[in-house]
Amino acid sequence: MNKKWAVKRITLNLTSSESERLEQYCASTGRPATDVIRELIRSLPITDIISA
Repeated sequence: MNKKWAVKRITLNLTSSESERLEQYCASTGRPATDVIRELIRSLPITDIISA
């Protein structure tokens, strides 16, 4: 599978509890945080923007 990698790098600021929750999830699933965050972004619904 040929993947097209990062066009843009993003810095994400998390609270302590958010960071801990992400780390725990990654540890329990064995997945890296970047994969988890990328999957969450891909799952966001895309809606049309209606201009007034």
